[in-house]
Amino acid sequence: MSANSVNRRRILSLWLPRLPIDRIKRKLVQSVSQANAHEVDIPSSEASTLAGLSPPLRGRVGERGITDTGVCGLPLSLTLPRKGGGNPSAHSSLTNGASSDLPSVVVAKDRNAILLHAIDEAAVRAGLSIGLPLANARAICPELTVYDADPAADLKTLNDIADWCDRFTPLVALDPPYGLFLDITGCAHLFGGERALLQIVINALSRRGFAVSAAIAGTSIAARTLTRYASGQIIADGAEVEAVGPLPVSALGADPAVTTGLRRAGLKTIGDVASRAPHEISARFGADFTTLLGHALGQGDAPISPRKPLPDYIVEKRFPEPIATDTVIALTLSSLAKTLVAAMDKQGKGARQLEASFFRTDGAVRAIMVETGRPVTRPEMIDRLFRERLDALNDPLDPGFGFDLIRLAAGRTEIVVQQQRDLDTTVHDNDEISALIDRIAARIGGKRVVVHLPLESHIPERAALVLPAQHHLAAASAAAWPDRVAGEPPLRPLRLFERPEPIKVPFASVPDGPPHQFTWRRALHAVVRVEGPERIAMEWWKQDGAALTRDYFRVEDAEGQRFWIFRDGLYESELRDEAGEPVPANWYVHGLFA
Repeated sequence: MSANSVNRRRILSLWLPRLPIDRIKRKLVQSVSQANAHEVDIPSSEASTLAGLSPPLRGRVGERGITDTGVCGLPLSLTLPRKGGGNPSAHSSLTNGASSDLPSVVVAKDRNAILLHAIDEAAVRAGLSIGLPLANARAICPELTVYDADPAADLKTLNDIADWCDRFTPLVALDPPYGLFLDITGCAHLFGGERALLQIVINALSRRGFAVSAAIAGTSIAARTLTRYASGQIIADGAEVEAVGPLPVSALGADPAVTTGLRRAGLKTIGDVASRAPHEISARFGADFTTLLGHALGQGDAPISPRKPLPDYIVEKRFPEPIATDTVIALTLSSLAKTLVAAMDKQGKGARQLEASFFRTDGAVRAIMVETGRPVTRPEMIDRLFRERLDALNDPLDPGFGFDLIRLAAGRTEIVVQQQRDLDTTVHDNDEISALIDRIAARIGGKRVVVHLPLESHIPERAALVLPAQHHLAAASAAAWPDRVAGEPPLRPLRLFERPEPIKVPFASVPDGPPHQFTWRRALHAVVRVEGPERIAMEWWKQDGAALTRDYFRVEDAEGQRFWIFRDGLYESELRDEAGEPVPANWYVHGLFA
């Protein structure tokens, strides 16, 4: 089916206010569960289930994790307690598998002060708040478990949750630091409507230990505003003013200075601000804030920036029961390939880039991408490419407890140009070569299958351009290389080193003569025949005079081996020390003749 839609826009906003502390507690409980499972010799399958338990604040340790949905399989990193900053009894309660209500916080350094960066429910009940200095927090609550902030790990977790949200819509955007936008336009009916979709997302993330707030509105700013103070709301088009009006101005997420200025002016709610003329607000607080306010009230909206580009075509299959066998997975991919090709064929297009996404029941997502040199219009070719790619994976495709969704997307398509194929054997040969390159590229990577194209440069290492064969096969076939002079030996070696290798030359004729012998790779070669020199000056307009002029020689040793060597720099004119005295030249071997 086509990814485009003409329905009215609907945005689902997610906000995870306690993401840093929830991430740490999840990892701690997973580690403890795995350790306990190992001690009592629990089978590996059950140990994996125990590893997906929610943290103590969300359930009792020992409960089985729910594996039909959620994000328990997300790869989360661990931040250990600060040395001397935690409560040993609180940490011991976690390791013993007992739930603890002692407060836990995440701290970060800001302007030489250590402030609370994230807090859990117990810390809220103890009277702590984000932004409070750690010293003050310890005075209020001496029994405090403290963890260091890890913004990189938090961002990784947010991206993992966004990957899981791809099962609902391909348009998922980050809303830093702990939010997401999901453009659910035209796809909510696939999950039973907007209300049902909202509950699926909230319940799944809550069961996995994340405090989450969500709302749906016609604009991203209105939805995000509601998540701060009115979670679970679904606002119809045109009802944004009534929905966000009673909320405090801080819900807009504007600059703290603007929020403070509004409160001092007596404008405490969004409705109070909206009651003023736009020019009054712009004159006092700037045009950016006026635009933000208008978006929150449903008066226009800025587009979101999805994490991934929208594919041209998407097909997917959902399973009521998870699948895990290779046979079923292969059959599903084959079926999806036929559906995808049929959809592209209606518009005369073929796929140049394909991505298969496998959504596990525990929330982990694995994506595999293949590229083609020519537009693919046959399902069997798609099957073959993905088989090659799956067989070559260093990390095998682990289904875990099974996949509940498999998606196949054509990220880039092109119009298929019809060619005569009955009498023109060249077309058939090109098709076979292109198919072979695609299969090799799927196995070892597209960047490792290359072609060389001539480049207008007299410098040897820049006379050819190395490009991926999948995208430049036609150009390589039509490339015009310099013709070799009949009866003359080749001017350039068959094998050119990527980097010239140094050689030792004890003496050579000056100022521009060849060496009589040289040592390369600890082997001595006596020169018996010489052709040259061929002088090649560097591109002074690019090198800024740093590169030296080269004198190349085609030499042959006593055993008949032929080398392409050069002296780096002109004697006396370029090779001088700081005192102006001539210095010996450096010699290199740049290639080997056949």
